[in-house]
Amino acid sequence: MGFRLPAILRTSFSTNQENSKCVEVRKGYLAVYVGEKYKRFVIPISYLNQPSFQNLLSQVEQEFGYDHPMGGLTIPCTEDVFQNIISGLSGL
Repeated sequence: MGFRLPAILRTSFSTNQENSKCVEVRKGYLAVYVGEKYKRFVIPISYLNQPSFQNLLSQVEQEFGYDHPMGGLTIPCTEDVFQNIISGLSGL
């Protein structure tokens, strides 16, 4: 049994697209790259105000600082952990 997270857009990022600016992000959303393979997710910016997401961002800052070579925010966790965190936010 699966579930949908309607507020999250999952997009593929091919190696041919060296610059994430090639893929447009709608107003009110931001691109994040998750996991070892840097899977690209487009999430609502409203998530940035949520405590659980802010905790995740603190971990990102400790591991990566503010240098994100992919052009978007890099999240140092598995896709499963990321989806678990944001699944609780999608109903807000």
